[in-house]
Amino acid sequence: MSGTKTAAVTTATAADVIDTDYETDYEAGQDNVNPFGLEMHNPVFFISAVLIITFVLLTLMFPETAKIGLEASKAWTLENFDWFFVIASNIVLLFCVSVAASPLGKIRLGGPDTKTEFGTASWIAMLFSAGVGIGMVFYGSAEPMAYYTDWGGTPLNVEPRTPEAMRLALAATVFHWGLTPWAIYAVIGLALAFFAFNKGLPLTIRSAFYPILGDRIWGWPGHCIDILAVIATMFGLATSLGLGAQQAATGLSFLFGVEATLNSKLLLIAVITALAVVSVVRGINGGVKLLSNINMVLAASLLAFVFVAGPTMAIFTGFGTAIVSYAEYAIPLSDWTSREDKAWYHGWTIFYWAWWVSWSPFVGMFIARISKGRTIREFLSVVLVVPVIVAIIWFTTFGVTAIEQVKDGVGQLPAGITEAPLVLFQMLENMPFPYIASSLAIILLIVFFVTSSDSGSLVIDAITAGGRTDAPVAQRIFWAVLQGSVAAALLVGGGATALGTMQAGTIASGLPFTLVLLVCCYSLFKGLLSEYRLLKAEVITA
Repeated sequence: MSGTKTAAVTTATAADVIDTDYETDYEAGQDNVNPFGLEMHNPVFFISAVLIITFVLLTLMFPETAKIGLEASKAWTLENFDWFFVIASNIVLLFCVSVAASPLGKIRLGGPDTKTEFGTASWIAMLFSAGVGIGMVFYGSAEPMAYYTDWGGTPLNVEPRTPEAMRLALAATVFHWGLTPWAIYAVIGLALAFFAFNKGLPLTIRSAFYPILGDRIWGWPGHCIDILAVIATMFGLATSLGLGAQQAATGLSFLFGVEATLNSKLLLIAVITALAVVSVVRGINGGVKLLSNINMVLAASLLAFVFVAGPTMAIFTGFGTAIVSYAEYAIPLSDWTSREDKAWYHGWTIFYWAWWVSWSPFVGMFIARISKGRTIREFLSVVLVVPVIVAIIWFTTFGVTAIEQVKDGVGQLPAGITEAPLVLFQMLENMPFPYIASSLAIILLIVFFVTSSDSGSLVIDAITAGGRTDAPVAQRIFWAVLQGSVAAALLVGGGATALGTMQAGTIASGLPFTLVLLVCCYSLFKGLLSEYRLLKAEVITA
């Protein structure tokens, strides 16, 4: 069943099978141009590159104007489309659960006899390194504490610094990092893997829409989908890289007294982008896979240290609190009508949903690349369930530790959050071996940074090479450098409020791709249903 089918089922017993073999004469990269031996899709590569480079140049030339424009687009989007982000994310989650539980879950990506390329441990490690690494380090302590202490509002307007605030802090954090974001990733990843490995279409976003658009995906409808995917991915990645640079610079300042100025953050982006280029040159096995496994060891070490050195019993109790509270508050937190906590809801939940949508082409295509041979049920079960477990363990461990320090009046945290990137290091300062633990956190952050940049450039390169996954390394280097440039531009444009500016860019770029995501669900369902019927018919006629 692997590859494009060459004949429809025509037997009488299978007369009701819909003939959707997706046969096409199109070959991956056939619209590419090849200057200097490169593989550049015409026009996706050029339009995407020009738009992004133009944004970088204009932002660097007119930072204040860029900041005002991004903030205005954010305000307009939040005012008019906050409901759309929430409804869309809920639909996507329900779709994933329904597909996993249905007979469609038996379909294997690549065909019944396809073997997996990576072991389960390495597969899961790469999922996390690409999908949430930088963000979990950045927000691990800061987000639960922010909700508990009323830094930017509290979820559902709960009274801050109360037992109920503690429960909602854990619930809202897991809500933002659990089922919903990974359902968004899973839809794109499953669609790309299915249409590439089972139907023989190029590994690019437009292929997911073949059941709806047919051969029109090779024309301007497909071009627009891929361009939107590249731009959304670039802004989503740039936001993460910017957050990582801010926290790493803050950590270095905390440890060694190096002032966390804009120049130091820009220098850090340049250095880490250079490391990402080295990883790009080494390829997916020598680069992303190796770094992902290193990430997991470092993350597990830091997690174990905080669990043992922190308030262990409170953390252990917090696991149960997080699970129960997540189940209790998931529906109220998903409500988009008559929210009394509108400022918090816009500043956190809607930003996160837009961020996950922006990351979905990147993470989706990356997990598609590494998931061949998995059944759909296995794919969805792991991609949905395992991250929730990890999110509960990670955010409870770091969040409860920070909140307990607030309760006990230990260190600087009881005074409240001054800078979100600083919370992790202020928390570690009050624990044994603070410099070793903080250094480990910085190294972990940098390695996550490099992994995200490398895997992101791999994905953008595949899209802009017409689905070719063997384009010259020079093109991936180009996109890795451009990612760093966008992150730097957002930092320059945002100035002292760079975090808000990065959020604005993410929300603005995520809005149009949210519609693409919903249409993708329908197209994927059509494709899976036809595949299931064809497989069933082949069993009947065997």
